[in-house]
Amino acid sequence: MTYCGHCGRSQADGSHEDCRRALAMEPPRYCAECRRRMVVQVHPMGWSARCSVHGTLSS
Repeated sequence: MTYCGHCGRSQADGSHEDCRRALAMEPPRYCAECRRRMVVQVHPMGWSARCSVHGTLSS
């Protein structure tokens, strides 16, 4: 994991404590591998997030 899924910054750039708390309640908005903004869909049973390069994540 190179980038933060919440803010998109590098994991080495700060502690990302607030980001980890936010990601516990909501889906990631950025791809952790390439920092691209993902297409996110929230469903009644969870969520899915799609990176154009790395594919789909789901809850």
